[in-house]
Amino acid sequence: MTDSLRLGWRTLWRDLRAGELRLLIVAVLLAVAALTAVGFFADRLQGGLKRDARQLLGGDAVIVSDNPTPEAFMAQAKSLGLEGTSTYGFPTMARADDVQGGASKLVALKAVAAGYPLRGSLQTSTTFAGPGAVTRDIPPRGEVWVDASLLDSLGLKIGDPLLLGDTSLRVGRIITLEPDRGAGFMSFSPRVMLNQADVARTGLVQPASRVGYRYAVAGSDVAVKRFTDWAEAAIKKGDLRGVRLDSFEGGRPEMRQTLDRAEKFLSLVALLAALLSAVAVALAARGFAASHLDDCAMLRVLGQSQRTIAMAYAFEFAVIGLVASGIGVAIGFAVHYVFVLLLAGLVETALPAATLWPVAFGLGMGLTLLFAFGLPPVLQLARVPPLRVIRRDVGGLKPASLAVLGIGVAGFAALLMAASSDIKLGLIAVGGFAGAVAVFALLSWLAVKVLRRSVNETTAPRWLVLATRQISARPAYAVVQVSALAVGLLALVLLVLLRTDLVASWRKATPPDAPNRFVINVMPDQSDAFQKSLRDAGVSKFDWYPMIRGRLVAINDKPVTPDDYVEDRAKRLVDREFNLSNAMEAPAHNSITAGAWKPGAAGEVSVEEGLADTLGLKLGDTLRFDIGGMQNDARITSLRKVDWGSLHANFFVMYTVASLPDVPVTYMGAFRAPETRGFDNTLVRTYPNVTNVDMSATINQVQRVLDQVIRAVEFLFGFTLAAGLVVLFAAVTATREERAREFAVMRAVGARASLLRQVQRAELIGVGLLAGFLASIVASVIGWALARYVFEFTWTASPIVPVAGALAGAVLALAAGWWGLRDVLRRPVVDTLRRAAE
Repeated sequence: MTDSLRLGWRTLWRDLRAGELRLLIVAVLLAVAALTAVGFFADRLQGGLKRDARQLLGGDAVIVSDNPTPEAFMAQAKSLGLEGTSTYGFPTMARADDVQGGASKLVALKAVAAGYPLRGSLQTSTTFAGPGAVTRDIPPRGEVWVDASLLDSLGLKIGDPLLLGDTSLRVGRIITLEPDRGAGFMSFSPRVMLNQADVARTGLVQPASRVGYRYAVAGSDVAVKRFTDWAEAAIKKGDLRGVRLDSFEGGRPEMRQTLDRAEKFLSLVALLAALLSAVAVALAARGFAASHLDDCAMLRVLGQSQRTIAMAYAFEFAVIGLVASGIGVAIGFAVHYVFVLLLAGLVETALPAATLWPVAFGLGMGLTLLFAFGLPPVLQLARVPPLRVIRRDVGGLKPASLAVLGIGVAGFAALLMAASSDIKLGLIAVGGFAGAVAVFALLSWLAVKVLRRSVNETTAPRWLVLATRQISARPAYAVVQVSALAVGLLALVLLVLLRTDLVASWRKATPPDAPNRFVINVMPDQSDAFQKSLRDAGVSKFDWYPMIRGRLVAINDKPVTPDDYVEDRAKRLVDREFNLSNAMEAPAHNSITAGAWKPGAAGEVSVEEGLADTLGLKLGDTLRFDIGGMQNDARITSLRKVDWGSLHANFFVMYTVASLPDVPVTYMGAFRAPETRGFDNTLVRTYPNVTNVDMSATINQVQRVLDQVIRAVEFLFGFTLAAGLVVLFAAVTATREERAREFAVMRAVGARASLLRQVQRAELIGVGLLAGFLASIVASVIGWALARYVFEFTWTASPIVPVAGALAGAVLALAAGWWGLRDVLRRPVVDTLRRAAE
């Protein structure tokens, strides 16, 4: 062991001084830096989201129920030393006094008690346009705090009375920030907050009223964990209906989806950098092994054992791996602060410190990368017979090297899957690249065979004949070179597609002209007039659908209850009323994924595919809905894919007819409001019973986050681009010494330098064209798979991608060859032949 370490130190310092480890170090450093930069940011972001989730909930845990919170939950929280506060809310009508016009508006009323909110901060203002200030108070008795939009709609100001039910309450403050508002549909209605002591005076809560109750608790993590465990167990017993634990995922679905996509995009770019670095390490290790043939042969002649030599090189690679990985982790930690700046605002306050997980992951990835792809060819050196040096060949992989390669590749793939943050993303990226390597190797081998037979040496130019011979004389080298170039170009082409087409497709998911207003509660006799009002205001495109409230009561004539399902979402869906609709034609923003939409077919419905999966529904099933006390049966004839983030009007279930007779119905619409000043106020005054939901703030927030994510992805592209260029350089220069010897022999027998320069250019251009063409085809396939199965939007590659990729491959290969092989033709013939003989 001592001899191995001593020999390892000597070879390490010699190789560092000679620059033979430079490419290996750069490849490992790039991979680790890219992965840990994303890892540090994702680690801190998740920590911030987990922390801020408590603010969004208004507590560390929240019990949500359809009836007053059971006493057992409050008693349990008190016994564990937790703080607790109750709130409850419901939709109701608020109106101005007749003196102020008597306008009315549907509002989201919220009754609070002392201690609200337990987490986060409520901000209010005492002037209409004034900045919000944090307050720990709640509305005093006789006073309400409201959203500014309500005052605008009703024409009120601070100090005016607001009529709620049987009482009148004074408007005291304007709410500027409500931490636990959430994203339910009614949460977008104007908020009216009052003291719970005033609710009885309004007479709004009656035995049959639909009220939502929330009981929030806060305290130490240990106590909260004990409370949530107890609450989950109590809920699962099945004795409680309409009671659940609330979570962040249910509170901000539009931001959760955007953040998930952001993390996937960043993870994908980091994965590409790691995969490219693996190719670069393998190529660099091959060159390293070839350059150490003479040294190993001499050590064998001097009596060093295979074990000593193998241990020495393993030690050298371990030290290099640790150092390069450590530097990569440091760079990744520094770079992740750029992500924090670029993505500022995803979490409202400062992010918590990162854990040690990204550090351990980065070090493990660097060592795995080097040992998996760098060590196997180097271990061959320990088993090379001295006489093989004359042939300049390390031989085929031995069982020990194959075992190291297999274990290393498996570990590398596992680490990449862990870094991907999404099983589909990991499988497509890792599996796609593995399959691409096999495809590239097969097709390049076939191309070499075709090339050898297609060039007529009697009529073809001399430079083309020599270039063909150069490639066909070393088919294995040609396959390795084309495959490596193609992998590097694959990542670069995929990056370009991501930056342009895929990012553009992502933007289209929430386009700038998406609807920013929802209107509900439009009465049937107002439908035509309301649509005319929209057209008169310049709104030419809008969604307009009937909205019908119905409860699912039977499937295939079998009564259905929440107890029939295990999944919480399925229980909630069955236990609530659906928003149903009907239309003669399928919505343009929905796509039919199964069956067929049959216009005008009575007794048939189309179901959203997610709902069908959750409830176990299939084509041909019969659903029975209770609609206003009337039973209605309909057969499922189609399934639809609905993009709930599109901000269009969407429904779980739609009847395929123009109208449903004798069914209580209101209308809803979605449209983009004109820039006309006072448009919303005019609409509300004209139709006081209609609820107009302004989605502008949500859309602007999602678009802002999207722009930030794209900037972060572009920044991370730099690492992957560098890794791709390292692969191109390594692929082109992998056979530099072989080229130098062959060109030296040709020059010794009279070949001119200009002819050999033409041969080199022709070889590089041919290899680059083939690699670029193959890479573009595979990149288009992988890009489509990522768009379809990971990011979930439609995307089709342009037909010019293969042509552009082939040309780009030729240019990049030529540039890399010029830089890496520029000294091959300049080197004196005698010097080259002397090196070959040594």
